[in-house]
Amino acid sequence: MGDLQSLRVFINCLDQLTLPRILQICSGVYFQGSVYELSGSEVCLSTGDLVKIISLELLSVSCEEIDTGTSIDLPIQYSGQFRLIAEDLPYSTIEEIVGLCPVGVDAFGSFTFFSSSELTVDNFTLPAGKHLTLLSVEFDDDGERQARCQLVGQNVASAEIQLPLSLKGDFYECEEDRGYTLQEITSSVRLSSRRFRSTNMKNSGGPLIFSPVYEIKAIMQLRKDIVKFPSSLEVDVQDVTEQFQNLVFITPLSMAEVASQPKEFFPTMAEILEGPEGNPFFNCSWFQELQKGRHLVLHGWGDTPMVLASTPKGRKGKQYFLISHGYGGQMRRRAREFRSVYELYLAFSQSPGLKASVLQDCEEVEEEGIPALSVGEHLEVLGMESVDRLEDQSGAAQKVDRLICKRTIEVDDKDDQDDSEELALPLFMAGHFVEKLSDNKKYRLTDLMNSSLPRDVKVVIQDKELKKDPLMGLPALKLEETFNEMTVLTSLPNKPDCCFELPVHWLKMSLFFTSDHLPWSIGEPPKLHVETVTEVSENFYHEYHKLTSKFEEPPPRPPKRKPFASEAPKKSPKSRPSISLPNLVSAMSEQLEDLSVGQTKAKRPPALLPLDNTLGYPPPLLPRKNTSIAESTSQPNMYVKRPSMAQNSARRLSDQDHDYEYIDDILKNTMIAS
Repeated sequence: MGDLQSLRVFINCLDQLTLPRILQICSGVYFQGSVYELSGSEVCLSTGDLVKIISLELLSVSCEEIDTGTSIDLPIQYSGQFRLIAEDLPYSTIEEIVGLCPVGVDAFGSFTFFSSSELTVDNFTLPAGKHLTLLSVEFDDDGERQARCQLVGQNVASAEIQLPLSLKGDFYECEEDRGYTLQEITSSVRLSSRRFRSTNMKNSGGPLIFSPVYEIKAIMQLRKDIVKFPSSLEVDVQDVTEQFQNLVFITPLSMAEVASQPKEFFPTMAEILEGPEGNPFFNCSWFQELQKGRHLVLHGWGDTPMVLASTPKGRKGKQYFLISHGYGGQMRRRAREFRSVYELYLAFSQSPGLKASVLQDCEEVEEEGIPALSVGEHLEVLGMESVDRLEDQSGAAQKVDRLICKRTIEVDDKDDQDDSEELALPLFMAGHFVEKLSDNKKYRLTDLMNSSLPRDVKVVIQDKELKKDPLMGLPALKLEETFNEMTVLTSLPNKPDCCFELPVHWLKMSLFFTSDHLPWSIGEPPKLHVETVTEVSENFYHEYHKLTSKFEEPPPRPPKRKPFASEAPKKSPKSRPSISLPNLVSAMSEQLEDLSVGQTKAKRPPALLPLDNTLGYPPPLLPRKNTSIAESTSQPNMYVKRPSMAQNSARRLSDQDHDYEYIDDILKNTMIAS
């Protein structure tokens, strides 16, 4: 049984290689009774309690001025230095010096001393005040221990002298000039208990003594969780490790430590000590069960192949899933949509032989190398090439990446063959395309995991092993990428056959093994049903991509368009006439500005611009003019017939799903108001 000493002294002298150590609380000064509110948990230290110290972490260093008793905490990285103060009391023998001071030159200096009187050793006389540095302890020919010392200031071999340990005298420690850092002081056995003076204060300032402050992680005999408290508590302890070696303490385990246990150890029972910390990464039902004190059945662990999947953004936002390779549902591939040629290129690079159909007309822009496309045309991606394009009159060339495609136009007449040609699409070109799929097969998840991802799919047959398949009924599901995750197969005691997989690296929780009996008869384990789909949060999705450092390069910016002043835009003979949205708005605005009372009486309003139904969006809303009744002095236009109430009602009923006005209504209302 160890000696009674304060907790601070015991921890400062403790060799951390000997952990864990069992301490018994003997006495002490307790704040607020005997309860400490530390690190978010109450720690009660009472006389007789047994504490098992499992680890130490250096927090700071307490610096106390001996004369005044004041102390401050200094960070470990404190850059100031301190000078060692020599002891005032003399050593009476060389053996006392060797017993109290380290022997040999180390990284933090050695012990240097002098004798206050003249010494005679054999035939050698050592003058008083001569400085000696202790080098080592050796044995002479007669087996007697002697201290080998070196005369300070002498560099020859003859300057060394052997002093017998029994030599008596008044030996004083020499004052040192070198400075020590906090890290050197706290890591040296010789320096940690010595007095120092700041090098910035010269001879002023009182002597200082340093005490490291550790955060102690320990297990208490009557508590299940890990407690943390500083080593500066005024508590007297006694080391009783040898007497209580067979005492059973609860051993908290992280998820990674659980997954490192031998597989023969499973299945077993466990209890949660600390629930998951931090932001929740899981939106599934089993995550709500991981509460402190909850019992679990651990069936085993393994390296599980998984797929990270996501849904398109809908009313409920995007959803994210981890799908285990054991998922038994069946899926059909779903055609992907692309909003640019660059997206076509990315898909082609992942799955060669890509075919797509054009969903939106595109007019030709010859100076930018953009060809005309029509709805219904089929494209087969062949490859990519880089070409030089003349930018302006100076002849400066710019590299442009183009996607080479084979365009096919279907002909209704069976006797005629489809027309096909090759064309080049710049990567910066916008458009709307949809993938053409050549099969309508149903795939298992394992089949798609072995192919190139990402893939867009739709679950058409649910996993019959799941009571409710969360993937069934989703309009689309994007299988993004595969990865292996260490998981622990777990279930609840009241439903031992319904298992779920706990991802080890994504759950910061601790538990301990219990001696409870498994919830089934001996030798009759239940048939396990694994929940293979785990819904995760958006935080998980982003954190996963941060850890894997996977990102896609942004689409290339289109080259600046610099046509010659004399050039006029040319239309493709193959493209149908259409008007872009900005030009349509500009033309309508000019027509509305030209309308006035005098003009409407003198001539007919200009004809409306034709609407292009291929734009795929409704006409724009024009801003209304805020004109008060008092400011309006113009007479109503008597040449324009007002629409009847029945017509207006019919129009409102037919257009109740739209929040825009037709162009002819805008013009008529403007003319009426004029």
